[in-house]
Amino acid sequence: MGRMVISSNTPDLREMVRVFARIGFLSFGGPAGQIALMHRELVEERQWLDEEQYLHALNFCHLLPGPEAQQLATWIGWKLHGVRGGLAAGLLFVVPGAFIILALSALYAVAADLDWFAALFLGIKAAVLAIVVQALLRIAGRALNTNFKRGLAVSAFLALFAFNAPFPLVVLGAGAIGMMVAALRPHWLGSGPINPAFEV
Repeated sequence: MGRMVISSNTPDLREMVRVFARIGFLSFGGPAGQIALMHRELVEERQWLDEEQYLHALNFCHLLPGPEAQQLATWIGWKLHGVRGGLAAGLLFVVPGAFIILALSALYAVAADLDWFAALFLGIKAAVLAIVVQALLRIAGRALNTNFKRGLAVSAFLALFAFNAPFPLVVLGAGAIGMMVAALRPHWLGSGPINPAFEV
């Protein structure tokens, strides 16, 4: 992938490290919540990337094996400040959460049999589920902006959950359909000419 044109709001390395440390400590809810939090912090509030750049990067990371949210954070750090930025963003995305999980695990080992502790974790489960649903709705609302995209998303969901189709097959099938539609009916995808700000 070629270098992406970054917003004029590009931060210095210290500011980027501070923001990714904040994301690392606040990114509850798994990949969906983490991706939505990064979108809010980096696109909506600070405008370090624009909407199209963020979604292009997210789509690319979904095609790679491994955790897409961490890959997205590392990629954004690299785009903002090269190798140092990528290492800082990737590590700060993981390390704070690892310490929090370690602390919660130790607490669980000590207090798992206490009624108040079980009730606490039930409340946390409900809150995390709400975070994930809200994050999915936010990202879907931006990415699924045509009827064709919404129909393709519903079809992929049915293939995965109703027919138990293999995930790689669904992704490759959706990609192939997207390529054909882009060639024949690009307006179905809401597409115009390829944005030169994001070159592959």
